[in-house]
Amino acid sequence: MNMKKIGLPLIVALMLMVAAACGSSGGNGSGASETASPSAPESSSAPPSPSASPSESASSEPKEIVTIKFSEVIRSIFYAPHYVAMSRGFFEEEGLNVDMNTAQGSDKGAAALIAGTADISLVGPETAIYIYNQKGDKTLKIFHQLTMKDGSFLLSREPTDAFDWKDLSGKTVLGWRPGSAPQMVMNSTLIQKGITDAEVVTNIASPALAGAFTSGQGDYIQLFEPVASTLVQEGKAYYAASLGEAFGDFPETSYVATSDYIAENPEIIQSFVNAVAKGTQWLQTASDDEIAEALAPFFEGTSKELIIQSVTRYQDQGTWPAKPELAAEAFETLQSVLIENGVLKAEEKISDMSAVVDMSFVEKIGGA
Repeated sequence: MNMKKIGLPLIVALMLMVAAACGSSGGNGSGASETASPSAPESSSAPPSPSASPSESASSEPKEIVTIKFSEVIRSIFYAPHYVAMSRGFFEEEGLNVDMNTAQGSDKGAAALIAGTADISLVGPETAIYIYNQKGDKTLKIFHQLTMKDGSFLLSREPTDAFDWKDLSGKTVLGWRPGSAPQMVMNSTLIQKGITDAEVVTNIASPALAGAFTSGQGDYIQLFEPVASTLVQEGKAYYAASLGEAFGDFPETSYVATSDYIAENPEIIQSFVNAVAKGTQWLQTASDDEIAEALAPFFEGTSKELIIQSVTRYQDQGTWPAKPELAAEAFETLQSVLIENGVLKAEEKISDMSAVVDMSFVEKIGGA
């Protein structure tokens, strides 16, 4: 099992990315650190987002529209509430136009915030901790917790009727880059299950993971939806387990902005939080057809059936909390995982979570 200690190297690498981003004329970096869906690009720019159309509940007095530069970590149905908020016009109702691109990695999404090429990023909350411990000029704050489970699924090359984590003993798993949330959740799950001799490969660029597996590399692979279900439908892999269910509650993906941006734009942050909350709520009552219609523009080439199946899997494991709050217990879990995986020293643990977390906007969702 790959137990590489990467805390300091990861922070150094992130600092280099920030420097590079600051010297760039635009965008929030290229490269591929996270797996994209079959329709996601291999560059940092996502395909043009569908035009937002006002929902039936839109205000009769539209607000003045403000454009937000937004960076998503990857393109995945794991972030369905956000896409719903765009396609159903919830952002527009709140006076926002979301100019979205895909960073292909939490490190790149964080670098975009520091460089000023993004206003808000959807990234792993651990990035706020890393940046805080650098003691630089800027800090990041988490203001909305979108997911509370890991969003990856373990697929096998051969069919299995009753998967047991012991089946990974002596096997090779194609996984995610060192220090990423899915990689750490996988590693911590293997520790929990007592698996010490599984080889987790972490050096394959994530958009290439599925192709590497179908070409014959690895016995198992860790993927997000809808890529996971696509491979299963094509008969190239078989569902084995949900990392989210196996590990339990984990604050994997958060909306983050610089402390300065939040302080200077509280109305924008509140509007953003309100819009995403509407998307999450809408998913709980919408029909399968409505959900597929709302998400299809973001996942071109993915069938209606796979979109619905992916959303159902994430709903069944409790991915999207009704109250998108990063509570103290979840923050403690996050830091414990970082320490267990060697990317955070025990002495660097943040005792006062308010240094990197601001849930005041979540508390006012839907309020005046």
